[in-house]
Amino acid sequence: MHHFFVSPGQIVGKKISIVGEDVNHIKNVLRMRPGQEIAVSNGEDGREYRCQIDGITETEVTCTLRFIKEDGLELSARVYLFQGLPKGDKMELIVQKAVELGVYEIIPVATKRAVVKLTGKKAENKLMRWQGIAEAAAKQSRRRMIPRIRPVMTMKEAVAFAKDMDIKMIPYELAEGMGKTKELIGQIHEEQNVAVFIGPEGGFDESEIETALAAGICPVTLGKRILRTETAGFTMLAWIMYQLEAEA
Repeated sequence: MHHFFVSPGQIVGKKISIVGEDVNHIKNVLRMRPGQEIAVSNGEDGREYRCQIDGITETEVTCTLRFIKEDGLELSARVYLFQGLPKGDKMELIVQKAVELGVYEIIPVATKRAVVKLTGKKAENKLMRWQGIAEAAAKQSRRRMIPRIRPVMTMKEAVAFAKDMDIKMIPYELAEGMGKTKELIGQIHEEQNVAVFIGPEGGFDESEIETALAAGICPVTLGKRILRTETAGFTMLAWIMYQLEAEA
């Protein structure tokens, strides 16, 4: 079933209105017709609104709500990925796959060893691009909400942002063995806020590690092999997804 996102204001009682680029997609690409069923989410409340198409014009698709599904497709904990800015277009892949794996928010972090420097208009354009990728990935993976991509933060700002989160982890080559990593991930439960810090290609600077550890962010190992920045984030998110969904 095809799935679309609308703003909360586009759902009024049992009437749902779809506007914007999705109208052309429904009308001319999918060639859908009145009477067919689609799924709609507002990106905020975690619900899936099943509705029937009533009418299609050049600018709007009108629908009638049939029923609401609330079967918990979202992870039961909110996972925040603090990603050190990688080179090239790697951030696009990271955003896409992190959304598929259930991330709640992604925070790009300008670290000392990051080659990429984003400021001003360039940063705004990148943010818009990443948010668009997040929305597309949310649709593809049938998410009920669109993860937010926050503006780029410094490491100091990121650590402060994560200050009050329940569990905070940072992969570090000098961390203890996998037993400690397993123990920490095993402590993750529903309704918690979880912070995962991932460095760029060159890893975190020692001073950044010290800042993180001083703030109570726990060092973890990802195994005996050195992982690329994008692989490290996917690995952490996959482990957390397994932990949360295995206990559900």
